[in-house]
Amino acid sequence: MEELVLYFSLKYEGNFQSIYNALLRKETVDENLRCELKKKLKCSYTTIFSDDYPEALKLINCPPFVLYYYGDLSLVKKKLIGIVGMRDMSDYGKKATQHFTSELVKSDYVIVSGMARGVDTVAHKSAIENKGKTIAVLGTGIEYCYPRENKVLYEELKAHHLVLSEYPDMTAPQKKLFPFRNRIIAGLSQKIMISEARVKSGTMITAGYALEQGKDIYCVPGRFDDFDGCNELIKQGAKLITNVQDIIEDEDFG
Repeated sequence: MEELVLYFSLKYEGNFQSIYNALLRKETVDENLRCELKKKLKCSYTTIFSDDYPEALKLINCPPFVLYYYGDLSLVKKKLIGIVGMRDMSDYGKKATQHFTSELVKSDYVIVSGMARGVDTVAHKSAIENKGKTIAVLGTGIEYCYPRENKVLYEELKAHHLVLSEYPDMTAPQKKLFPFRNRIIAGLSQKIMISEARVKSGTMITAGYALEQGKDIYCVPGRFDDFDGCNELIKQGAKLITNVQDIIEDEDFG
């Protein structure tokens, strides 16, 4: 089954529905194409049938059939917290992300984010600068660095941390891939922290996945005249945080 789902994942460029449909209709494997596709594969991979596949992802809706990766896959077994937020963050959002990330890695949290501009990038970089570990979940092919300005960060993550994607090779950015990717960020993370967000945003989609999965959400309060996504989540029951102890005191990883 591992080789079968890998074949369909490579053939259909990681598209969940296409892979699912191929399995459902018991599509025939073209052995020549299978060998050709696998030969092009540069990265490591794990499948939902593999022993090293992240257990947490088996519990979510639409778990990825295959995860392509570079780096240390064992990081998925650590204490994980997702840190997400706005691409066009304010100085306040940047400062909050840097502060909480630096404190969380001191408490042995591995930081999970999406390598997007803004909060994601700051979270990854802050984890690295503070000698912590971090995981990037891409919304593009595993070989495709997006945004381009994160090339140095991408290479650092590949070499010393972990980069994951359900999309193989050079699958290009598509608007629909990024929101769907967020289910993996939420799925891997035991908790989600949001440092700054708009009410209508990809960050709120991640929060929705986290709630669906029964995860706790922690929000840095927004200023009354600024972006109001965090404040809306707090009104709905997310925990307001002003220091890292607000997160650590809730530890329950059994």
